Amino acid sequence: MDAVLGSGGFAPDDQTPVFVISVAAQLAGMHAQTLRQYDRLGLVRPSRTRGGGRRYSARDVTLLREVQRLSQDEGVSLAGIQRILDLENQVQALRARVSEMRDEVEALKSVLGAGSRVFAAGRAGEVVVVRAGQRPDRSTIPSRALVVWRGRG
Repeated sequence: MDAVLGSGGFAPDDQTPVFVISVAAQLAGMHAQTLRQYDRLGLVRPSRTRGGGRRYSARDVTLLREVQRLSQDEGVSLAGIQRILDLENQVQALRARVSEMRDEVEALKSVLGAGSRVFAAGRAGEVVVVRAGQRPDRSTIPSRALVVWRGRG
């Protein structure tokens, strides 16, 4: 329900519910009763006013046109259309999650020094992280042995 405030005032985006059912039906090229049926079946879920009236966004109208195309041009049943829409929503959610995970991986790579870390053995045998390009401090780490770990990536 985000709307952008432009120089001319309120400017709705494609998710802002602004169309009453009669206007949405006209924009989608179908009868208002068809929109009610699609709402009952859960194919298109418009927003509701406090009084219960349906409000459709530009995205909803686009979805109505796609449902109509799949039904009339492709011969897909309404149950099949529902399955297609569910799968498309899953794909969209998975793509968003993959993008989030890529961002997390990149952030971790930068924190970890692009995937390389240097370790040394401490006085008690513990593993101590040493900055890349530096030698361990001999007062705390008597050994001169180092291990360089390079993560995949």
